[in-house]
Amino acid sequence: MNFPSTRALTAAATLLALSACSSLMPPTQVSADSPPQWYAPLPHQGSVESLTQWWQQQGDPLLVELITAAQAVSPSVSQALSRVEAARAQQAAAHAALVPSLGTQFSASRGVNQPNLAVTTTQQIGIQAAWELDLVGANRAVDRAALASVEGSQAQWHDARVSVAAEVAGLYYSLSNCTLQLPLVRRDAVSHQETARLTEINAKVGFLAPSVAAMARASAADASSRVTQQNTRCEMETKAMVALTAIAEPSLKEKMAVALVKPAQSATISIANVPAKTIAQRPDIFSAERDVVVASAQVGSAKAQRWPRLTLAGAIGSMRQTSGGLDQDGATWSFGPLAVSLPLFDGGQRAAAVTSAEAHYQAAVVVYRAKVRQAVREVEDALLNLHSTSAREQDVKTSTLGYAQSLAATQDRFGQGLASLVELEDARRNALASELAQLNLSLERNRAWVSLYRALGGGFEPQAATNTATN
Repeated sequence: MNFPSTRALTAAATLLALSACSSLMPPTQVSADSPPQWYAPLPHQGSVESLTQWWQQQGDPLLVELITAAQAVSPSVSQALSRVEAARAQQAAAHAALVPSLGTQFSASRGVNQPNLAVTTTQQIGIQAAWELDLVGANRAVDRAALASVEGSQAQWHDARVSVAAEVAGLYYSLSNCTLQLPLVRRDAVSHQETARLTEINAKVGFLAPSVAAMARASAADASSRVTQQNTRCEMETKAMVALTAIAEPSLKEKMAVALVKPAQSATISIANVPAKTIAQRPDIFSAERDVVVASAQVGSAKAQRWPRLTLAGAIGSMRQTSGGLDQDGATWSFGPLAVSLPLFDGGQRAAAVTSAEAHYQAAVVVYRAKVRQAVREVEDALLNLHSTSAREQDVKTSTLGYAQSLAATQDRFGQGLASLVELEDARRNALASELAQLNLSLERNRAWVSLYRALGGGFEPQAATNTATN
């Protein structure tokens, strides 16, 4: 009876292991339900790629300067960058396991090996090599996971920068809005004080009741309080910007004083009708996809630990011996051992590792799908807010103009004694509220554009992240 040779057994084991490799990892790409189209009105013109330079396109150099300064000192951006470097280091270590390792060794000795023989000097130098033949793809799975981790960390770094830019822009527009509202409330306070002064004079001569003068003083005090509140809000937002950008407060105030704040452009972004194409530009979605790839590779690596492992070693060296004035040179080499290790019993550790990796994979899939749904919602919300501000713009303008005309007419009537102080206060309150509403609508529009910029991923390019990771 002929038994198969060792070489044939090894080949058969290798083919069996390789056939099992393809079934070790679950899918790296999973489906995520998204609507077939956007249901909110879409803006027009421009392109998603232009988001990379969107802030520069606003024509506001100070805004660009503040964003750049904030990104440079942001701890979240710094931490994201450190995670990129750590992921790259892990990728290098994982890739190194796929190639043979080499080492060198030098030794020297001098002594008498046997009685009555001359002193012998021995010198040896050699190179050792070791290589694990990745039969079932365990090391390749780890390398694939490390590459996906680098790509994901690159996306997270971009996401951190986008978040900082959006935060700075939102605060910048809010601070600008506060600064523009301040003259309005001051003007209103001056008007209230003048009304109170005139009312006090008329009350003293008996033309008006003392209660009317008291009401005028109370209204003037309320208006003065609003000025104080507005000043405080502007100061607090200024200090918040200082904390974000690390720009000295006096310098920031000087820059803000001369800055010409413009509304965010209203037609610079094009959104694909298919949501799947749009949300693919989001770094958090890309990072979640990479997490699925990492989790899949971890499942494959855990399963591979239950299969045989094959390692190969070898060495080559040179030796010189000097004894009694005679030199003798020689070369040494070895091939092997060729070792096969097969796990037999570990108390369930490897099985538990596979179960844990599969649970982590399922969680990564759930997180990815949830992030896709959240991304769709954020884009829809931003589009609705943007459309709302556009639809209300003309109504707010008409309201502001009408209340201003009503206030002017009421002031004339009040001066002629034909209108009461209550009527004047109502007209003044409506006029101020309408002017503030117009400024707040502009702020709301700017914030809607910032939210849309953020929801679209801020110009993230998945292919660029992949190319960077592989370089």
